[in-house]
Amino acid sequence: MVRAGLSPARPVGNLSRVYRFLVSHRWAGYAAAALATTAVMVLLGDWQWQRYEERTARNARIAAGDNATPTPLGDVLARPGVGDDIGPPPAADQEWATVAVTGRYDATEEVLVRGRTVNGSVGFEIVTPLVLADGTAVFVNRGFLPAPPGDASARPVVPPAPTGQVDLSGRVRFSESGPRPVQRRNGRIEVRRISLDQLARELPYPLFNAYLVLTVQTPLADPALAAVPIPTDNASQSGAYAVQWWVFALMVVGWFAWSVRREAHRDGNRHGGASAATTGTERNAHGPHVR
Repeated sequence: MVRAGLSPARPVGNLSRVYRFLVSHRWAGYAAAALATTAVMVLLGDWQWQRYEERTARNARIAAGDNATPTPLGDVLARPGVGDDIGPPPAADQEWATVAVTGRYDATEEVLVRGRTVNGSVGFEIVTPLVLADGTAVFVNRGFLPAPPGDASARPVVPPAPTGQVDLSGRVRFSESGPRPVQRRNGRIEVRRISLDQLARELPYPLFNAYLVLTVQTPLADPALAAVPIPTDNASQSGAYAVQWWVFALMVVGWFAWSVRREAHRDGNRHGGASAATTGTERNAHGPHVR
């Protein structure tokens, strides 16, 4: 006898029969698709979270260098070896470090980096080698000049680099990827990317494997050169994307579980109706039951 208000427990045999549809080709395909979609979304979330951590660490290095006491260049970047065109690559955590160095500019090997945008203006970044006392050199990005009106490729009038000894500090930047042709136009080098491996082959002295973005200089930098801004990354955007992908993955799992439950309920009703019909037929065959 069943207690009022309670539903009878479904027999294990009926339960397995209700979920038997899961082994069908159609539902096996649904399960595989849901599993693959969930795995892809989880991996995309992990990738975005990794970008969030990398950007957060990069922003922290930039912020730490804003007020840091400059470190001597040789303590941060390895000097080129004897007979080498360029020094060894720096450690990944050295980018954006603030360093101090003393030397003399070599304006004859100055590089104009075209196609740059600063504060909405297109123009050139002026990168000049600073030759140290030991004969090695490091490129210094002295600043930005907008292109002449009407022609973004026309060369501007570049303020000359200071002569004599120069003391400066700057932020370490790594060589830019994507090799581009090195052109000499009227004796001056022009490039689209600051690819130090390529530029080192154009110079008569060994080069450090990083360049500096000028922050402070003695003698003072020419005011016509605009300071190149230090960019920061939007780390929170990558973090939000990571959470979004993971939520999508949970939604797929939830959708599949809901679909399975709905199909099982539908099958359960069919089997329950069939059982009730069978029981009624058996009762009619045996006649009414009299207590």
